[in-house]
Amino acid sequence: MKLIIAKVDERVFDGDAVSVTVPGSQGEMTVLGSHEPLITTLKAGTIVIKQLADVEPIQIPIQGGMLEVRTDGTTILL
Repeated sequence: MKLIIAKVDERVFDGDAVSVTVPGSQGEMTVLGSHEPLITTLKAGTIVIKQLADVEPIQIPIQGGMLEVRTDGTTILL
């Protein structure tokens, strides 16, 4: 899936991911490429991006934000 993570002044991540795990306001959730569209808020925690099976996951600490999952990709605004 196409994943973009952005702050007001920079793109933190822009690329393909197998999955992304986020600290949702209602609990941790993992988004895969086939996930249904949704919008939710994020609380403080860590985003974990998995790209390939043999690559170490990327971890990004956050203070909160918003997650939007669409059929053409996923966007996280911090």
